[in-house]
Amino acid sequence: MATKLADNIDEIITDPATYADEDLYHRIFAQLRASDPVHWCAATQYHPFWAVTRHADIMRVELDAKNFLNEPRQFLVTIDDQKMLEEQTGGSNFARNLVAMDNPDHKAYRALTADWFGAKSVRALEDKITDLARETVDRMIAKGGSCDFAKEIAAWYPLRTIMIVLGVPREDEPLMLELSQKVFGGSDADTGGGEGMASMLEAFNAFNQYFGGVVSDRLTNPRNDVATLLSTATIDGTPIGEAERNAYFLIIAAAGHDTTSSAISGGLLALIRNPDQMAMLRANPDLMPQAVDEFIRWTTPVKHFFRTAVEDCDVGGQAVKAGDSLMMCYPSANRDEAVFDDPMAFRIDRKPNRQLAFGYGPHVCLGQFLAKMEIRILFAELLARIDEIELDGDPAWVKANFVSGLKRLPIRYRC
Repeated sequence: MATKLADNIDEIITDPATYADEDLYHRIFAQLRASDPVHWCAATQYHPFWAVTRHADIMRVELDAKNFLNEPRQFLVTIDDQKMLEEQTGGSNFARNLVAMDNPDHKAYRALTADWFGAKSVRALEDKITDLARETVDRMIAKGGSCDFAKEIAAWYPLRTIMIVLGVPREDEPLMLELSQKVFGGSDADTGGGEGMASMLEAFNAFNQYFGGVVSDRLTNPRNDVATLLSTATIDGTPIGEAERNAYFLIIAAAGHDTTSSAISGGLLALIRNPDQMAMLRANPDLMPQAVDEFIRWTTPVKHFFRTAVEDCDVGGQAVKAGDSLMMCYPSANRDEAVFDDPMAFRIDRKPNRQLAFGYGPHVCLGQFLAKMEIRILFAELLARIDEIELDGDPAWVKANFVSGLKRLPIRYRC
């Protein structure tokens, strides 16, 4: 029997505050999967779009890069913010990064760093990341048995990992954290957001200025890092453009940090709330790779991306017209009853786990191997050295409808 949709469902889907309430958005997406899986959304502050909520339909769209383009729309931007963006930049995207590109550019630009983020190269970083994980747990122990895990631990560990890959000095960590939180802070003033596109443009301009200095240094002092690779990169013998290079730095520095941070803090909260799963993982460390996939499915830090239909087509039984926007709702796909057995249960031994948190097809997340390794190594270290972890207050989530996760996770523990 079809579930009755909420009267204001379009506003709920787009409201950044919705994504600070896990129960709410999972309930809304469950209603859509049951009653209107490809839903026409005409929210007040946004240009209209189709909300695609089922796993199979999202996979279908993601796989067909020829008929569903990444440009011109990447993620939810209000009509007013879109006008501001176009006035200040002259374009529809503030950063033409890999997410915004279609072929042939996407294939060419992705190839620049594909080896760096491939499974083999990532494994070569394991010792450095293990040292960093140990240092991170040392910091927890030094705090004497309590901390805000989201703010004091999960926000810093993946940031430092990304900075190692880029080759950026450690003393610049606070600046990188501030800027990445402004990019993804949404409407949440607690995490650097609250000013919409104005805040994002300010952060992007600061990123450009910072990495402009990095590029100047690498051109005269090349090193074995991604910053040097991007500073000297060419495609078909021609140096890549400054705008594309800066956007590449942004997607690595900001997206590579914020999403992993959310999976780490959300994964720990899930273990705390499911003590049987915590005990199982402590007793069976070999389950860690499966647990990491479940952390990622459970948290789904990237809430959506958009595609634009090239021509009239059918998606999930709906007639989609050329030029229509489609929002792929990843949290919904990762709770799809047609794909996951008991999807609302957190199971560290879930197998198979066809989670779509990294996307799918040609645009699948470039940094997925690095993210999984970071999470695996940190939790192995944490569970081996930290005991009796429990909540020490109420957790809270970021109010953001694009990338979001916990902004507060107070815990107490025994070392």
